Amino acid sequence: MTRALPDYLASGLRVVFVGFNPGETSAREGHYYAYPGNRFYWLLWQAGLTDRLYAPHEDAALLDLGYGLTDLVGRSTRSSGDLTAAELRAGREELLAKLARYRPRVACYNGKGIYAALSGRARVAYGLQAGSVVPGVLDFVAASPSGRSREKLEEKLRLYRELRDLIAEGG
Repeated sequence: MTRALPDYLASGLRVVFVGFNPGETSAREGHYYAYPGNRFYWLLWQAGLTDRLYAPHEDAALLDLGYGLTDLVGRSTRSSGDLTAAELRAGREELLAKLARYRPRVACYNGKGIYAALSGRARVAYGLQAGSVVPGVLDFVAASPSGRSREKLEEKLRLYRELRDLIAEGG
């Protein structure tokens, strides 16, 4: 199956941000988190993870800051609920292989559902997780930056600041 967006991955990254799957706007634009209501780049900036506000068309430039981007499933859909069980299983295996290959310091899952699908856990809390799905890679769950997410923007920002602090502490 064709991926709607390229992976931005390399060895030695500080963080790999993992989305569920590309939305239709991101797939059409060819860039991560491109929907105007998505606050991903704003959250990075306001949390101090970037020194300025990046735009979706600059997504590849995040690699220079030590940040990677990928998705659990590469196929674009209107909603992650449109993904099949087979796609989720295949995406899980593919993502685990990528994390094992590139070994980022932290894998940041942008939403509880992503981490639940990956880890098999029925209940997931935000923040640093006990244990990890790939040994040596810290698992961190942030609220989805999507405007459709139920979490308040202040909570999303608090989690991204917690991620910033985790990185600053060296994990």
